[in-house]
Amino acid sequence: MDMLTKLHKTLAFIGSYADSANPGVYACQYGEESGALEVLHEVNGLQNPTFLAVDKEHWKLYALSEGTDASGQRCGAAAAYDIDPGSGQLTLLNKEITLPATTCHIQLDHTNAILMVSSYHGGMVGVSPVLPDGRIGESTDIQQHQGASVLPVQDRPRAHSVFVDRTNTYIGVCDLGLDRIKLYKLDLAARKLHPHSEVAVAPGSGPRHFAFHPSYRYGYVINELGSTVTAFRFDEEQGVLEEIQTMATLPDDYKGDNACADIHISPDGKYLYGSNRGHDSLVVYAIDEATGRLSLVEHAPTLGKHPRNFAISPDGAHVLVANKDSDNVVTFSRDAATGKLVPTGSVLTLSQPVCIKFADV
Repeated sequence: MDMLTKLHKTLAFIGSYADSANPGVYACQYGEESGALEVLHEVNGLQNPTFLAVDKEHWKLYALSEGTDASGQRCGAAAAYDIDPGSGQLTLLNKEITLPATTCHIQLDHTNAILMVSSYHGGMVGVSPVLPDGRIGESTDIQQHQGASVLPVQDRPRAHSVFVDRTNTYIGVCDLGLDRIKLYKLDLAARKLHPHSEVAVAPGSGPRHFAFHPSYRYGYVINELGSTVTAFRFDEEQGVLEEIQTMATLPDDYKGDNACADIHISPDGKYLYGSNRGHDSLVVYAIDEATGRLSLVEHAPTLGKHPRNFAISPDGAHVLVANKDSDNVVTFSRDAATGKLVPTGSVLTLSQPVCIKFADV
């Protein structure tokens, strides 16, 4: 390992809203002591590379983008990059069409063999193989959702995100339009998803993002429209979710507009965090390891507007929040004992940040 690699122990990658003429993906040095970010490299050429997925084993980065099909219609696309772990430089490998509708989320399976993308506007989920050299191959599967729910925005399926259970057996898809979380069984050999089971949340909730617990058989969904988090038991053998509890993400006295966005669990599995856009806070809950139930710890202001997404550092020491409408990424220190967040004073300014992903060297 060369000296540059030794200097850069942890990298953070940021995706943003951007047109293809401007930088949209950033590679940053993460300061493990301070939690500060320093931009090392940035790339343009992608339309709205909002969400990212990182293959830490082979040093590849995958970014959502937009493309056009043979008839000139907008569609979903993704780009593959090689990561230089020393300099953070990103080198484009290829771009590939993923779905016939624009996409909003991208996820690798745990073996880094396939990419899965979801389309909010198309109500569908797609699978693309990762080729041996890291490039994205042609799509191998599309699952189209059907149905609706109770609110005007829920007049059609709206697949918002894709998540993988810890055993790499089941794929969870949050459909905001259906008020359902659909579970698919992953067929790695065929590069396909097989419908397996589903669970409903309260009508009008709008499930957006999901987090499987790292070591216990629980899962948690943040509901964008209802400003709630719902906890589930997860039967890993049967691939079934069963609701335990639903908690508000907002203080009782808050009466303003709000829409939830992201959800993550601390590496030690003790605390759960969710983002409120409108209240502009992260809600913090303690997780009861015996039951999976949640109890409120605090609402921490994000010191910016519209916290789209956030990330917990690999060591659990910091939380970095992407405040899209105030064009900044704010760093908080995280108390491992209490789960509470305190701003460090570190703020990185860049245009419309959305997604933050870490990678250890």
